[in-house]
Amino acid sequence: MKKLFSPALIAAAALSALATSAYAENPMVGGAPMFADKNIVENAVNSKDHTTLVAAVKAAGLVETLQGPGPFTVFAPTNAAFDALPAGTVETLLKPENKDQLTRILTCHVVGAEAFANDINKMIADDEGEHPVKTVGGCTFTAKHDGDKITITDENGSVATVTIADVDQSNGVIHVIDKVLLPKM
Repeated sequence: MKKLFSPALIAAAALSALATSAYAENPMVGGAPMFADKNIVENAVNSKDHTTLVAAVKAAGLVETLQGPGPFTVFAPTNAAFDALPAGTVETLLKPENKDQLTRILTCHVVGAEAFANDINKMIADDEGEHPVKTVGGCTFTAKHDGDKITITDENGSVATVTIADVDQSNGVIHVIDKVLLPKM
């Protein structure tokens, strides 16, 4: 009987299936696949829901940092979250003279550790319902539950909900949120 498949072909097919299934576990964001072997910036630039965030990261000079080894947890506001800010806010923040303020706001969306939803849920439970989240920008936000969703309350009392959790990256994890988190100014 003639062999239809060589062991090498079977092994290659198995590896391909494993690679595909690993990618399939990551949620789509902004209509784009997110790949666990790409860094935060490499994935974010493909999301049509995060063009404002990407422009802000570039304007703040944070691209190289977010391409670094991390690990990082990024709470990534959508375009709609930026659009909900008062008229003219984004345009003003993107001006070169406001780079420091923009950098502070953006780095208040970044934690210097990798925390998936299960990790955050455990921290909230361990802290009896509210967990302080210290960011690389010097902000302290509060993680809580709203039903089965994770929420993040900023220093001004505004509440963002995690709408897409656990977007695995080579240098951390992204959680998509529906509001821009703002530090006390």
